[in-house]
Amino acid sequence: MDTKELLKKVQEIEIRTRGLTKQVFSGEYHSAFKGKGMAFSEVKDYQFGDDVRNIDWNVTARFNEPFVKVFEEERELTVMLIIDVSGSGNFGTVERSKRELILEVAAVLGFSATINNDKVGAVFVSDQVEKFIPAKKGRSHVLMILRELIDIQPKSKGTNLNEGLKYFRNVIKKRSIAFVLSDFIDDNDYFEGLKIANRKHDMVALRVFDPAESELPKIGIVQLFDAEKGVKKWVNTNLSSVRDKFNSRYKEFEENLMHSFRKSGVDYASLSTHGKYLRELNALFMQRRR
Repeated sequence: MDTKELLKKVQEIEIRTRGLTKQVFSGEYHSAFKGKGMAFSEVKDYQFGDDVRNIDWNVTARFNEPFVKVFEEERELTVMLIIDVSGSGNFGTVERSKRELILEVAAVLGFSATINNDKVGAVFVSDQVEKFIPAKKGRSHVLMILRELIDIQPKSKGTNLNEGLKYFRNVIKKRSIAFVLSDFIDDNDYFEGLKIANRKHDMVALRVFDPAESELPKIGIVQLFDAEKGVKKWVNTNLSSVRDKFNSRYKEFEENLMHSFRKSGVDYASLSTHGKYLRELNALFMQRRR
């Protein structure tokens, strides 16, 4: 993709997500994530019931009447996007591929963080760390992350989220909000890595999926292609035993995934390539406020 085409694509995604960003930010993003601590804001006249430990003795002595310090939560955060760029993201039907959905969600989160004056960074991962972008503030930085995400040609098509999580834990020392954007189709056990990261950072798993993945239709003998392993296989979808086995495996995968997220204590949401994902995002943010 040449520079002109790339810039046009980035501009399109910004325009498409501008209204969605405002909906997320004016909805729940602003209050869903806590700051790093309390910072001094101002002083005010002492009122009955105020904590005497907050009396500002210097101001009190100067004006000969009691004043107390007012503290506010520090809102500036670091938001990290841990993004799965493996081969399975290329799958998609009807509206968009999983990779296109990840791009759109990353744009919404990135611009929402920018409105909130937060820093944004990214880790792109396949079965290895493909790229690391340090966290910075500003719209232009988010646009750069999106440009890199659109243009990336991963060295590998496989998936090992543990590699991205390990790299994230080693590089990002201060507490941050980390969104993991993936379909979580990974033969490796990454939940221990998620749990370890969640002890220090605020981890949020955003699982993207396409409804067509959950059920094998009856369409005769077809060739299926594993985008990550590069393997092709002929399957007779007319056989109910084949369809039932495929469907039950996917159902088991989903149930295990949801159970593992709950067990690890990581907040999560499932976002469909066919659906309007803002509802799921806002529901997740509302849940975090409770």
